[in-house]
Amino acid sequence: MTKNKNWPIIAGAIWSFVFAIMSFYWALGGMIGVESLGGKIYQLALERNPQFILLVWITGFIKVIGGVFLLLMLMNRLPDFIKKSLYWISIVAGIFLFLYGAANFTTVGMAKWGLLEMGQQSQLALNWRFYFWEPFWMLGGILYFIAGRRASKEFSARYSS
Repeated sequence: MTKNKNWPIIAGAIWSFVFAIMSFYWALGGMIGVESLGGKIYQLALERNPQFILLVWITGFIKVIGGVFLLLMLMNRLPDFIKKSLYWISIVAGIFLFLYGAANFTTVGMAKWGLLEMGQQSQLALNWRFYFWEPFWMLGGILYFIAGRRASKEFSARYSS
């Protein structure tokens, strides 16, 4: 891949690693920003619920794996079936991440404007989720999708000539 086409892969990997760092920080007991998650998640973090903490560790490692998958697309000497698998995983993951963020954005927006009741969500949590967390998920989805599409186009161009 040429350098100017690598930006979505690198940006997506950075997005993944930053997101993983947040998970690991919370799993280790850090509390900065936890209130922004709101509701039951905030309560479980305050209680240091062992199952919740395990889940936060697992999600952190999944985020690291996602970043590594993206970075593997930069390797030129991978077998073709692995390259194809990586870009398809990236595209599918991008669609999932974006739709997850968009669905939550819609739900949180409805709660923010009083059209839906979300239980224990504070106004702070609703604002953080609406203006940061859900758009952050959608940004990751866009980066993963673009990274996969660019890699697939380059792969196809390399083998169609």
